[in-house]
Amino acid sequence: MPPAIPIATYRLQLSADFDFDAAASVVPYLKALGITHLYASPFMRARKGSAHGYDVTDHAQFNPELGGEEGFERLSAVLRQHDLGLILDFVPNHVGVHYDDNPWWLDVLEWGPASPHAASFDIDWEQLPYRARGGVLLPIIGSSYGQALENGEIELRYDPAEGSFSAWYFEHRLPIAPERYGEILRMIVEDAGAEESAPGKAMLALASRYQGPRRPNRKEAPSFKTELKGIADAADIIARGLSAYRAGPDRTTSTLSLHHLLERQHYKLGHWRLASSDINYRRFFDINTLAGLRVEDAGTFEAIHRLVKRLIAEGKLHGLRLDHIDGLRDPAQYFQRLRRLVRDAHGGRSRPFYVVIEKILGEHEKLPSFADVHGTTGYEWMNVITLVLTDGSGLEPLDEIWRQVSNQSPKLEPILRDAKRRVLETLLTSEFTVLTRLLARIASGHYSTRDYSADSLRQALELYVLHFPVYRTYLTSSGLSAHDRELISGTIERARADWFAADDGIFDFLRDTLTMDLIKPGSAHHSAPRVRRFALKVQQFTGPMMAKSLEDTTFYRYHRLLALNEVGGDPAARALSAAEFHRMMRARAGEWPHGMTATATHDTKRGEDARARIMALSEIPGEWTSAVARWKLLNAPQLLVDGDFRAPSATFEYMLYQALLGAWQPDDASFPQRMQEYALKAAREGKQETSWLNPHAAYEEGVKSFVEKILDPSLSGEFLNSLQTLAQRLSLLGVLNSLSQITLKAMMPGVPDFYQGTELWDYSLVDPDNRRPVDFAERAGRLDALEKPDWDRLVEKWPSGHLKLAWTRHLLKLRTGLADIFTGGEYAPLEVSGPHRDHFIAFARRRGREAAITVVTRWFAPLTDGGRHWPGPENYDAALNVEGYAVEGFADADAKQLRLSDLLTHLPVAVLKARFTGAVKPARERAHT
Repeated sequence: MPPAIPIATYRLQLSADFDFDAAASVVPYLKALGITHLYASPFMRARKGSAHGYDVTDHAQFNPELGGEEGFERLSAVLRQHDLGLILDFVPNHVGVHYDDNPWWLDVLEWGPASPHAASFDIDWEQLPYRARGGVLLPIIGSSYGQALENGEIELRYDPAEGSFSAWYFEHRLPIAPERYGEILRMIVEDAGAEESAPGKAMLALASRYQGPRRPNRKEAPSFKTELKGIADAADIIARGLSAYRAGPDRTTSTLSLHHLLERQHYKLGHWRLASSDINYRRFFDINTLAGLRVEDAGTFEAIHRLVKRLIAEGKLHGLRLDHIDGLRDPAQYFQRLRRLVRDAHGGRSRPFYVVIEKILGEHEKLPSFADVHGTTGYEWMNVITLVLTDGSGLEPLDEIWRQVSNQSPKLEPILRDAKRRVLETLLTSEFTVLTRLLARIASGHYSTRDYSADSLRQALELYVLHFPVYRTYLTSSGLSAHDRELISGTIERARADWFAADDGIFDFLRDTLTMDLIKPGSAHHSAPRVRRFALKVQQFTGPMMAKSLEDTTFYRYHRLLALNEVGGDPAARALSAAEFHRMMRARAGEWPHGMTATATHDTKRGEDARARIMALSEIPGEWTSAVARWKLLNAPQLLVDGDFRAPSATFEYMLYQALLGAWQPDDASFPQRMQEYALKAAREGKQETSWLNPHAAYEEGVKSFVEKILDPSLSGEFLNSLQTLAQRLSLLGVLNSLSQITLKAMMPGVPDFYQGTELWDYSLVDPDNRRPVDFAERAGRLDALEKPDWDRLVEKWPSGHLKLAWTRHLLKLRTGLADIFTGGEYAPLEVSGPHRDHFIAFARRRGREAAITVVTRWFAPLTDGGRHWPGPENYDAALNVEGYAVEGFADADAKQLRLSDLLTHLPVAVLKARFTGAVKPARERAHT
């Protein structure tokens, strides 16, 4: 059996091109590397051709494109043979909708609120204007609805195998409500001229038996469809008669017939741009094809976890990574239910089961304590590693050059505020409108608050959202914590300070609604269900709001140092001192010792080694400033300039130079195209000169042309030579940073997670660039040859990446041999003295007498002549205080100090086994430290 708490996890991205069998073939390599748990991307049935698996269409089935259940069983057998556990990236928050492949969604479109699956989707049925019946907006039309209709792009079809009617818009199936089948049959039979034929009469008789506005109902519909299928030659008559609904040019009558039929459905078709303002189902962020699930509904929870429960019971699933828990209405309730499910799957017995959550924490924000959750997927620790390795003395000069380039303050808050406004005005207007209408309805429900106008309430709520500093609060239906109360009240006061109209208590009303104080005993009699719904829905809104505004907008506008523009990070953050790092690690060892530590994921904005290169710019800010000034002059002829129009913008050009240095791979023939694709995505995400919603063709062509020209040696030889010179030095500094980064990840408290392929140098860009195929055969073959590493040789050939592979295995082998230390041990900072002491971070992990000592180097520029040579022992003028430890491999076991020049003979990092000789705390005391 694999260990209950992983020693190390390895993330694999499954797809049709890398299925269960492909994953199984990699398992022996992962075992040799030192991995204990394969961490798989979602493998439930997803949209055909999905490259990521997050667009699940059926949680109860394996994805057939990955090999289905048979393929999973083969993978499971190989995992069991090699004693590896399996962690699944599970998606409880949303499913893929539209198209023709989600049976729940199709049922909801067919039956509307009467569908048993309607409770699973968060739909505001009565929100659509100018409509006699409720419905859900489907923003799937590429042009206007009228154009699509008149062009014949929407077609009514009959499925003889089901006996059902559906409208189709290209690949989108739109089931027709069965209560409309009678009128369809009558019109079809008449249009086909089949009234007197036997099948025509049978069809008319069938239609007449099911008359009325609600017939056939759900109970009657299967019988109706079966009878229709059973009528001989009915399919031929229907095929001829469907011309009565065939829309197109010069077909006014039949076009109107189809339109009137569509208007009487449980949905309304619309242009895709309507999604930003009129959509009335909760989405995953702003993605129209991902609909939010109401997993708080007990039936929905049970249905989507059925396969998971079975796999746990069969011992084939050992952990879950839960995607986007901030999208859930009540995460605390969810984890309580999950705890019961795991217990029931284990036959009512309490057994270890590993659970981590995708959760982004703001600065100084603590993770709520959820039932049986071991921690997060590690975004916050990735950024802690980056900040402690970044040279803080170089950030002030980088602030200044960014100020000059952008002509704005290096403060992040104003930029984030503007980004939030843009997102509110475009991407998430629909969701915000739902909230404001609900708030206005609450206010109008009592005489004491009915005078607050809808417009004033909208403005007040907008200010609250703009000032809200983290992703969400965690209220439940029964109340809120003191921390969340303080967070809401503080945000209300900041919003109030930004309000220039008459207050008249509107912010007090908003605060009391958000905290649900409005319905506490003794308060005015507002609608309790509406207040609870509003307060809990706001929590589901602020998470996507922050994510789209910060990660997917601000990160592409604020370019002081791109290494800090990472998921879960703060682009304006200051560097972290060693003392602060130690404080955080001691706290983590006591509070969340088993959460993941990541340095690369499928969501990161750039590869971990690209980030390590870019962070080294903080060590050479003067040279960087000079280089940028020269490059701007050299590349000025490649800009597209027309009056005030400039492509790319000055700030975007500055960002591109950092991105180029981070990803620089001149021997990769695809590099120019990859950079062009990255530049286009970055420009659209920034939502300034262009955007996904409203692309600016001239600007985008200017950006593409600029990247193409500056990477063309025939046009930009002098620039490329200068770039190459700096890139070579930065590459060495980045490699040294990377060795420190991976050592910290593997040795600090937490479970190190390795994203596929990153055991060699990872200079990828944001997705989809970081989902490119991985050559596992090359890695496995190289690992076999590194059984006894020649560190000097590996250092000499460091560009190959084999040094990183060998060091990764060395670290994981040590973790495996000292599993108790890293799973449940203490964290103890160690003192470094001497002239170079600030360049080192040292600590011990220990449990009982066993210990492991880690030393990593940082700020390499002064130790390497600015990245011109590999640092040797002569560059390390410092000593490590090891009092209380007997260090393995050193003759004088009682030595109180060890010279770092003796420890760092090959690499700028070291991990040493040791025996702790000090006083050992009793187990109970250790548990509460």
